[in-house]
Amino acid sequence: MTDALTDEALHALQGNNAELFSAVYQAYAGQVLGYLTAKGVADPEATTQDVFLAVLPRLDGISGGVSGLRTFIFSVAHARMVDEHRKESRAPDQHEFEPERDARESSSAEAEAMLRFAPYEVMALLELLGEEQREALTLRIVAGLTVEQVAGIMGKSAGAVKQLQRRALIALREHSAVKEYVSS
Repeated sequence: MTDALTDEALHALQGNNAELFSAVYQAYAGQVLGYLTAKGVADPEATTQDVFLAVLPRLDGISGGVSGLRTFIFSVAHARMVDEHRKESRAPDQHEFEPERDARESSSAEAEAMLRFAPYEVMALLELLGEEQREALTLRIVAGLTVEQVAGIMGKSAGAVKQLQRRALIALREHSAVKEYVSS
């Protein structure tokens, strides 16, 4: 349970703050932690430390022996518990992020460009590319597939699909129709 702290031991340790604090901490820290945990404090370990940091400077002025010391420690613990609950009641509710419930979407620059071009313009631009580049871009941007999915369909590695996509986008950026569209 705890190390028993008697009135005699408490009196003998008066004046030796390091040993007195160590004995008091060993005797009551577990009980204070249990009290704060039972009272629903969000971080009972940190609050226990706060309690003993508040008790330390006042150890020499405690009267009433072990009973008075225990009463003082638990009155500080109670006050810290009340402070924590008040602080929690004022703070906004914290919820863990759940990606499947997040309805926000942000489209890529390529997707935005595809939406702005008329379909025949897109088809004309895609015709400027080689067959594999066109297929990679069509599957990635138009169909919205992942690199791994496109790699499976095309029978290539994910790295090869990334290279095809990168080279296709570079080729399109260099084309005069795209340069005119981007500059306007």
